[in-house]
Amino acid sequence: MKKIVPFGILVIVVILAFMYPGNVAAAKPATTYNGADIAWMLISTALVLLMTPGLAFFYGGMVRKKNVISTMLQSFVCMGLITIIWVVFGFSMAFGDDIGGLGLIGNPKSFFMMQNTLGVAWLGGTIPVILFAMFQLKFAVITPALITGAFAERIRFNSYLIFITLFIIVIYIPLAHATWHPQGIFFKYGVLDFAGGTVVHMSAGWAALASALYLKKRTGAEEIHTPARISYVILGTGLLWFGWFGFNAGSALGAGELAATALATTTTASAAAAMSWIFFDILRGKKPSAMGACIGAVVGLVAVTPAAGYITVSSSLIVGIVAAVVSNLVVIWRSKTNIDDTLDVFPCHGVGGMVGMLMTGIFATKAVNSAGAEGLAYGETTLFVKHVVALVAVSVFAFVGAFILLKVTDLISPLRVTPEEELAGLDVTQHDEEL
Repeated sequence: MKKIVPFGILVIVVILAFMYPGNVAAAKPATTYNGADIAWMLISTALVLLMTPGLAFFYGGMVRKKNVISTMLQSFVCMGLITIIWVVFGFSMAFGDDIGGLGLIGNPKSFFMMQNTLGVAWLGGTIPVILFAMFQLKFAVITPALITGAFAERIRFNSYLIFITLFIIVIYIPLAHATWHPQGIFFKYGVLDFAGGTVVHMSAGWAALASALYLKKRTGAEEIHTPARISYVILGTGLLWFGWFGFNAGSALGAGELAATALATTTTASAAAAMSWIFFDILRGKKPSAMGACIGAVVGLVAVTPAAGYITVSSSLIVGIVAAVVSNLVVIWRSKTNIDDTLDVFPCHGVGGMVGMLMTGIFATKAVNSAGAEGLAYGETTLFVKHVVALVAVSVFAFVGAFILLKVTDLISPLRVTPEEELAGLDVTQHDEEL
């Protein structure tokens, strides 16, 4: 039965595709499309997709040689599985008409099987709904992939597929609706999350911590962990940094000054964080390392994500430097505990995302984005308080929710490989492949 179910689901998808053959809106309103905006969003969508293979290299280079392929595949497979979920009902539940006025979930009928996504602009803007849907898809793809670094080298691949399916439906989609949909509860509350501090990084970070706690330590985790390919980590960082311009600047949803500002703050925060990580390591008596520079750069990208379209370039320097120091300190703390977060996903993505949310509450200004608000640095406390409330709410929801989903998945299909499989390596035991 277990072998039949996955392919059976694909058969159901094929039947649904025959039942819903078109995605043109029944009644086309007058469109306000802008060619430049569409062109930029097409590029941004491609850039964000590139981030997932970039993450595969980033994580793959950090694990031991016997687990490189399995770790990279855990990221890569998200581009397949999550896309199917998103097209069938995921986008509709995230961005469809709000159900019940609660701001928690969208109607799966609104854009089911991508219905009503052609011939109409997203929220009366300048790009088609189908383009917005594909842009947002890439965010949904990379989020569960981020979690994989926490349970790398010890999870069964089939069980992993079940878990990320549940994660997208139960945690990611509600957070996306609550934060980015005009009727979402966080959106209406006034939370500013330009490109995914809560939706992407905090959700993945807290799920990563839950995963590390649930799956416990790797066999031989106390041994010195030798990364397989530092060059892969450097390559992955480059691809992530490059793709992140689409992630953040693309979230402006148009080719204008806001996109340029987001691109600038993204570059600056990442650069500042990379150097901050290196210099902080030197301060602690360590040698500057390629791994440290790469981790720092990614932490800067994570932290600036919620703030990119709301803060000035000079403020982004502060965001990058502070985030790198805080995440570095949390990595040091984590290494002294029994928490085996293999690739420090929680200290880097979870903590980085939280620092970014708080920094947004401090440095946001309407001078950059009139749709935003004034932060603590500009004499207003309201936004900062709202971000603290949202931070706590999202943290509890993502951590508790992920822990429950891990338990449910474990009941359906055991999550952890056997000790013998773990020692042999997941590349061979899960995929019959090796470097």
